[in-house]
Amino acid sequence: MRRLIPFISMLFSLSAHAQLTIASVFADNMVLQRDRPFVVSGRAIPGKNVLVSLSGKQRKTVAGSDSVWKVLFPPLHASRQPVTLQVESGAEKKIISNMLIGDRWLCLGQSNMEWPVQKEMHFDSLRMDDVKDLTRFYNPTYAGKNIFNSKYRDSVSALLFHGQFYRGNWEVPDPVNVRSMSAVAWYFGTRIIAETHVPVGLVNLSIGGAPLETFIDIDVLKKNKAFSAKADTGWLYNPALPVWIRERGMQNTEGVASVPKDQLGPEHAYKPGYAFKEGIKPLMALPCKGMIWYQGESNAQEPERVSEYAVLFKLLTEDYRQQWNDPLMPCYWVQLSSIDTVKYKGQLWGWFRDEQRKMLGMIQHSGMAVCSDIGSKNDVHPTDKRTVGERLARLALFNDYNRNILPSGPMPLEAVWIKGRVVVRFRYKGNGLGTNGNAPLQGFSTDGITPVPASIRGGQVEIPLAVKPAFIYYGWKSWSDGDLVNSEGLPASTFKIPVK
Repeated sequence: MRRLIPFISMLFSLSAHAQLTIASVFADNMVLQRDRPFVVSGRAIPGKNVLVSLSGKQRKTVAGSDSVWKVLFPPLHASRQPVTLQVESGAEKKIISNMLIGDRWLCLGQSNMEWPVQKEMHFDSLRMDDVKDLTRFYNPTYAGKNIFNSKYRDSVSALLFHGQFYRGNWEVPDPVNVRSMSAVAWYFGTRIIAETHVPVGLVNLSIGGAPLETFIDIDVLKKNKAFSAKADTGWLYNPALPVWIRERGMQNTEGVASVPKDQLGPEHAYKPGYAFKEGIKPLMALPCKGMIWYQGESNAQEPERVSEYAVLFKLLTEDYRQQWNDPLMPCYWVQLSSIDTVKYKGQLWGWFRDEQRKMLGMIQHSGMAVCSDIGSKNDVHPTDKRTVGERLARLALFNDYNRNILPSGPMPLEAVWIKGRVVVRFRYKGNGLGTNGNAPLQGFSTDGITPVPASIRGGQVEIPLAVKPAFIYYGWKSWSDGDLVNSEGLPASTFKIPVK
């Protein structure tokens, strides 16, 4: 009987390795990126043959001694008809069904990106019939969502261990599940589908209140001379991080023994590198079309955080492109809207919006959706997300889908002093400049505070002044009164530019 024990143990060992698996990044209802090669991988009994079939193509391989198998598929064209991924090894078979081949867009940010369709101002008029068959989304919830001013319970702490933070599945939209989807992402994706008829997969990993730092690889922060301090021990007490997010982290985790920790402190959605590790890094196993981004409120409350934001975001973008092996992966972001400062600490928003504008000159193949005209005076969450999503889609349609449209509102090119007046020239004018409702032109100043008269002449803005100023400001107030638009009604960006 004793001689049977090693044999039985061996059988259990073989049984443990026998199960055929496909990497968890593959799932029913998902979208695979078109026109890019990709790897399908998983596990099987070491030495066993593995046959992988997808969209009329087959690839064969043998599971390695570590049980891992992988095959490379060539680029596949977009498919509006569902396809099936089938993997066979011996008598075992695994199937991933109802997949589409199209464009995968990563949707990141904080609560304005997270803002659900059901709370968006156009929800009652939402129509899905024309786009639902070509739209898929991955819209997971996450540990600690909507837990404010209180400590995490053990049930939440358990979800902060590696691999547990985001929870959800790829979904086909229906009248129920679309309610909780990111409204900005939804309107972005469905506008692209309406214009191109290419399937779109939306991966929404936004987190309410999240700072920029949580979406950056912690190793990238550590190795960067300018930002390594953000990866120092004890993130809750680290002055290199936004004050507000550290306060929230303390509220949730201090004194909670069940929260997992490492050398940087307790795990939390706002911890530097955490969202990257838990959500973004796993996605890098498959190609992605591009990224849309709506974030900044949590990094816009202290001068130190505002002044570094553009360079920090460039660091994130460059790392994503490197890890995805896509040097020109599209990146489109939303410029913060407008808000009053009576009920919200938005005093630095004009400066912050201008830092976001400067990112256009720092990051290739990028774009910015200006939304200062659709802010909410007393609420950090404007509810018109359809306009935001469609303005982001304009950028993608122009740059990535070759549509002949005006991608943006007016962007300043230069300000020049000419005989007692400043002349400001713009790109993206369309058929000319104007104002909202043909009202008098507003929003210009020489100091960011005191208005100066300005007018539109010959497709440019002219500002008569007695003395040449050092700078011209536009839309600098937190609650912007700027009303300059182009012929498509798209608003001009906030800016501060030198006068030549």
